[in-house]
Amino acid sequence: MAQAGEIELRNVTKRFDQTLAVDDISLTIPHGAYCCLLGPSGCGKTTILRMIAGHEAPTTGDIRIGGESVAGQPPVRRGTAMMFQNYALFPHLNVLDNVAFNLKVRGVGKAERHARAREVLAQVQLDRQFAERMPAQLSGGQQQRVALSRALITKPRVLLLDEPLSALDEFLRLQMRGELRRIQRELGITFVHVTHTQLEAIAVADLVVVMDQGRIEQAASAHEIYTLPANAYVARFMGGQNVLAGTVVSVDGGVATLVDGTGARFATPVKSTAPAEGQEIACCVRRDRVEVEKLQMWSPAPSMPSSTRART
Repeated sequence: MAQAGEIELRNVTKRFDQTLAVDDISLTIPHGAYCCLLGPSGCGKTTILRMIAGHEAPTTGDIRIGGESVAGQPPVRRGTAMMFQNYALFPHLNVLDNVAFNLKVRGVGKAERHARAREVLAQVQLDRQFAERMPAQLSGGQQQRVALSRALITKPRVLLLDEPLSALDEFLRLQMRGELRRIQRELGITFVHVTHTQLEAIAVADLVVVMDQGRIEQAASAHEIYTLPANAYVARFMGGQNVLAGTVVSVDGGVATLVDGTGARFATPVKSTAPAEGQEIACCVRRDRVEVEKLQMWSPAPSMPSSTRART
């Protein structure tokens, strides 16, 4: 039986008129996992996030949360909350009322919603002194914490984050990466975090989903994505890899010998399913696994003494 925060996408496709944004993807995000959807702009990652939230409907396929299909359900009934890239704070409301706004919409009394707002502000380490401030009086990092508090106040089973760190400077980005991971572990709920930054995904995620042109190229742990990329695209996108491609000329003892377009030859270990001779394959070597050795200088045999040289 699926747990409350498990997300399952089954053969999901999304089209906008003639544009294919998401191409028949299937993915399971376990309950309580921190998942990062990673890829370049336009790869479909934000569209997936919006479909999970209920802001977009799949063209075909199904989305299930906690084992239940949420197709056709409005966002408020899905048990999800979304933190937007621009934070979307109300400039005319103070911090406390911004955080409590979702409870106000649901008819919760002022005393109760303010009490719960103070609780979640404490979770993100915003002291009581910030409660009466207006958004314009906050730093970028403080505004982000307020937006995060507003998303958490409804106690969602899934928190969706659309590039939440992109508006921060490098120091705050590093600090908030750690904060997001800490909060996710403390709450134990599922986080789905959209980013185009490789290091950000590796730093926080249990599950990294690398996407390109609406398709999933690899979904695995951060360690596996980094050390065992599934294909040349993932290797190049994650960085740090020397990707070599060539034609197989022989396979012997689990090692394939390749020749590239320049005539250079190199060898690579292959899996149990060995490639056939003549097949084009790619392999990669991490930069940090390369060792450079200084070869012994070659020297010709010493010259013969002049007295022993043949005369012409």
